Amino acid sequence: MCFSQTAVAMDTVISLLVLSTLTQLVAPDVPSPTFSAVVELMSGHSKIFSGENIRLRCSVPDGNRSRWSYLWFRGSEQLPQSGEHLVLWKARVQESGKYYCQGLRDTAVGDIRTQLSLPVEITVDGGWAILQIPRHPILVGDTLNITCRVRANPQLEEVFLYKDDVEVMRQRGPNPHFSLSILTLKDQGMYSCRASWDIDRLTRSVSSSKTSVKVLEVLSQPILEIVPNVISSEKIKLICHVQYNAPAPAPPINYFFYKNDNRLGPATSENYDLVRKAPGEYSCKAKVPQTGISRWSEPKRFGQERGEKMMMPQPHHPRQPRPLAPAVSAPDLSPPAAAESTATQHSPQQSTAAPFVQPTEMSTQPSDALLKPAQPPPSTLPSTVQSLNQAAPPNSTNFSEESGDMDNADLDDSDDMSVNFSALV
Repeated sequence: MCFSQTAVAMDTVISLLVLSTLTQLVAPDVPSPTFSAVVELMSGHSKIFSGENIRLRCSVPDGNRSRWSYLWFRGSEQLPQSGEHLVLWKARVQESGKYYCQGLRDTAVGDIRTQLSLPVEITVDGGWAILQIPRHPILVGDTLNITCRVRANPQLEEVFLYKDDVEVMRQRGPNPHFSLSILTLKDQGMYSCRASWDIDRLTRSVSSSKTSVKVLEVLSQPILEIVPNVISSEKIKLICHVQYNAPAPAPPINYFFYKNDNRLGPATSENYDLVRKAPGEYSCKAKVPQTGISRWSEPKRFGQERGEKMMMPQPHHPRQPRPLAPAVSAPDLSPPAAAESTATQHSPQQSTAAPFVQPTEMSTQPSDALLKPAQPPPSTLPSTVQSLNQAAPPNSTNFSEESGDMDNADLDDSDDMSVNFSALV
């Protein structure tokens, strides 16, 4: 009895040890957390003079008010600070860089780390002048407020603002602030400032370093992506990629999807949609209903329409072949001597009646292949043709030269005429 109780106790202990070991083995495989840390600038500006102070704060919005500890990074370097706040006292130029933070929490299955926060870039300037611009995105139509700060805040006499090394504004007096309203994409560039003041009957002038100003559109042009659906081969996934730059809290954005300019269903707050797989031309539209701003993507073709064929170019003005002159049979008459002498003086190619006797002059084929052996020579023409030969001037123009006087319709039909003449042979 005592032996069986001991065996049961040993089994229990072994089971607990196995569970504890499995917990330790499974802990590193905990799924990646969905929490993200956030860095805020609590005091000062992101661009400061050396010797000034700046304060950053890290938080994890998890909704449960959990207790977090924090890690701080400058670039890829982990900093020794571990609290909620990071303070740079009498900052040095070497402390410039991008600052990140990460939340850390101890749980029963091990430590949980949040994703790294988005960076806050800190610039510590060792010069005499700084051009300060807002940290938030600058959008088309906004007003940009710029400050030209001078170390030790002297009584300024004149302040200049430059864009791409060209003076754009100037103001007299101690006011170091500039305002650019109704911004457009043309307003982006490299800005700097210069300030001057009098001290001990001398004029001092200092300039800031250049600062990049980027002007963004509220909605970038969408880019449509067509992805085959892995679950159903009869559907495709349309994804409308767009950059929405409105500051928080931003109004909602709606997405529309189209096939051959026909809308596919109602608007959706998601930037994707599953539709029936069919060839056609697809596009998408992103729209902010509160502001009325909307942008279209470029159309994108998917698959090939049924029955779609390559179209061959068609003639602009097709015509039916022109009717040919009726054939003239040669009677059994001997021509007068005058006609014979005329035929001897003028060759058939120089005669105006030559096209009716030798139509091969308009064909691209050799003339020998289109003549009949039994065809009578030009000297055996009927008297009506001979009279034409007699009436022709001595220097008559050949047919190829007269073709230049024909209209374009006759030239366009020349190939058709040669084909019909060949059919008669």
